[in-house]
Amino acid sequence: MKIRINNGCTNIFKRSCLPKLMGMILFLMAANACNVAKYIPEDELLYTGANLEITHETPVKGIKEVREELQGLIRPKPNSKILGQYLGLWAHYKMEKEKPGFINRFIYKKIGEEPVYLSQVEPEKTEELMVNRLENNGFFYPEIVSTYSRKQKKGDVSYQVTLQIPYRLNSFQYERDSLPIDRDIRDLLATSEIESGDRFSLASFKQERERLDTELKKKGYYNFNADFLIFDADTNQYEDRQFDLFLRLKENVPEEGILPYQIRSIRVLPNYSLDEYGENTDTTEVDGVQFIQENLSFKPELLRQYILIEKGGLFNSTQSRLTSNRLSGIGNFRFVNVRYQRVADKIEDGKGFLDANIYLSPLDKRSVRAELQGVSKSNNFAGPALLLNYRNRNLFLGGETFSLTGKLAYESQVASGDREGLNAFEFGLKGDLIFPRVVFPITIKERFAYSVPKTKISLGTEYQDRRGLYRLNTVSSTYGYFWNANRFVYHEITPISINFVNLSRTSGEFEEILDANPFLRQSFEQQFIAGITYSFAFNKLMDKYRTHSIYFGANLDLAGAGLRFANEVLNGENPNTFLGFNYAQYNKADIDFRYYWRFTEERLLAARLFGGVGLPYGNSVSLPFVKQFFSGGPNSIRAFRIRSLGPGSFRPDSESTASFFDQAGDIRLEGNLEFRFPIVPYLRGAVFMDAGNVWLVNENEALPGGKMEKDWYRELGIGAGIGLRVDIEFFVLRFDLATPLRRPYLPESERWEKDFKIGDSQWRKENFIFNFAIGYPF
Repeated sequence: MKIRINNGCTNIFKRSCLPKLMGMILFLMAANACNVAKYIPEDELLYTGANLEITHETPVKGIKEVREELQGLIRPKPNSKILGQYLGLWAHYKMEKEKPGFINRFIYKKIGEEPVYLSQVEPEKTEELMVNRLENNGFFYPEIVSTYSRKQKKGDVSYQVTLQIPYRLNSFQYERDSLPIDRDIRDLLATSEIESGDRFSLASFKQERERLDTELKKKGYYNFNADFLIFDADTNQYEDRQFDLFLRLKENVPEEGILPYQIRSIRVLPNYSLDEYGENTDTTEVDGVQFIQENLSFKPELLRQYILIEKGGLFNSTQSRLTSNRLSGIGNFRFVNVRYQRVADKIEDGKGFLDANIYLSPLDKRSVRAELQGVSKSNNFAGPALLLNYRNRNLFLGGETFSLTGKLAYESQVASGDREGLNAFEFGLKGDLIFPRVVFPITIKERFAYSVPKTKISLGTEYQDRRGLYRLNTVSSTYGYFWNANRFVYHEITPISINFVNLSRTSGEFEEILDANPFLRQSFEQQFIAGITYSFAFNKLMDKYRTHSIYFGANLDLAGAGLRFANEVLNGENPNTFLGFNYAQYNKADIDFRYYWRFTEERLLAARLFGGVGLPYGNSVSLPFVKQFFSGGPNSIRAFRIRSLGPGSFRPDSESTASFFDQAGDIRLEGNLEFRFPIVPYLRGAVFMDAGNVWLVNENEALPGGKMEKDWYRELGIGAGIGLRVDIEFFVLRFDLATPLRRPYLPESERWEKDFKIGDSQWRKENFIFNFAIGYPF
């Protein structure tokens, strides 16, 4: 078969040509993949998978999990399909040619698969595995029958599983009561998840042993091991498939394994190395903890705050782990090692004794780093950046870290459409001082076990030259705290946040933009932004083993109230200025909710809801420009370019530089839905739909239709598209192609797109929006 390609696309990167090119490639590969049957040897059948059918006499609780477990035992796995075709198998057969060629070798290396034939399937072994797994779940004496099915060079296997009534628990008890550990185990069984009526489950018994082991290690049993426990099931006194469960300690368990241990001493070596400490080491004791160091490398009274282990207390694995986490969180140590040494031949009152030793290996005190970055921002600006960073650790011998960062960058807007000249040059210098504890005028005894809150003081300046428009000089300073409450929860509060902005060297073009929109002019002229910010995040998305996981983030930004109060105290002549400068007054908040439904580790449905509102008051009629919401772009509504949607039903006369500054708002609502799936290793696909817009709180004559009204839902922009992600673990390159389904700026009867003329190059040019970004959108 010969196919001639002549569609007038001389530039494969031309946007209007990409859909044709991608479609042609997929057509050619799929057409060839359909013909794999002709490559299958005469005496073989291609294995297409297995069917599993389970029947049971009575309803079975947890049958879905049982089915998934049995499904996971079926071997081998059939050849995979891509877009319904055996592309990997096709690549393998092409590779077997005498002269496969460079392209065939490349495709085989990326997606090639060895063929899986029906002759390789061994149903008898699979049946044995299924019987064993079912008996571990209480379904004793199951019946399993396997049959083959053959048709046109392909074959599969069907497994028919018939389950008996499962055995269920009648009673659960611990057999001994003579030692302290016996009483502790009895107490722990009161919170056991094993209950009367539960189905026999070997996995549940193992899980209970691990739970008891963990809890006993919190009660001082340093040498205890889960293998010391054994379960016995007794069915003799029942005829209706019930059993009694008995838990006991194994015979000949070593005595040191069932003793609680007490902490006899605690030693900390803050500057540990493999070299032995010399004779000039100095020992300082603070609250029962000995600190051993030759020269003062860390103040003992400060380091003591991070240690939860207490002299005279019982060994507690949780306190030991949290102590290690807290010490690592200081950010000054390369290694943190908490070791325990059993005191030999010493047992008093039924307890053993441990000496705790904490070894801390510090990082290099000073470091200098240079980075050349490729930066991609949420506002579609991208470009190179050079960063120089100086860091000084343990500045005042209390774990403090000082860093000074200089930045030199150039950025230009990607996929800017008809907007021209949107580029900028940036220079910035910022200093951060982080204290690994709460620094406050009044002494605060923190009670955070998981990690110690850190205090951060920042001072920085940034110069931005938006070429041909304006220059912006910014000086900022913050004082705040941040900490992790646990593995999933993060807090950050900044009681003092000050930004001073100075707009200068505005061009005639930019002055015309400001004159046409007085609200925009005021958003640039509010030179002082001072207030309080708070951020909260709850994140379980990083756990890939979860079927359902969520993220919830919230931000609060309150500005201007403190300056107004200070004005009143100082009897300022003008309540709308502070020290002669205009200042912004607003309250702003936003929430971000994300939900992942994982079908497999790499195949998932991701959803996101975002809502934000900023309420200007006092001497402000709109939010400062840098605080405004905008819609459209690679991390928003991808079917619309950055800042080309809203506010409301507003539509600029043309897509120009002026519209870039005009199309922002005080309110933002968005919803996103995306299905992600693997294609080949390191390449993933996506199908998505986005909806949302921005609105104004106050009416602005320069932006008609921008104010939010009660029928705001009629002004939602909606788009859909497909995407490719190059995911190589440490970074993700994302390419999304989307088209608008609903345009809120058109007359109501014309807002929904009705004609999708994909074959028309002019339609594609006007409707296909290409987005490039680094990282996933949410």
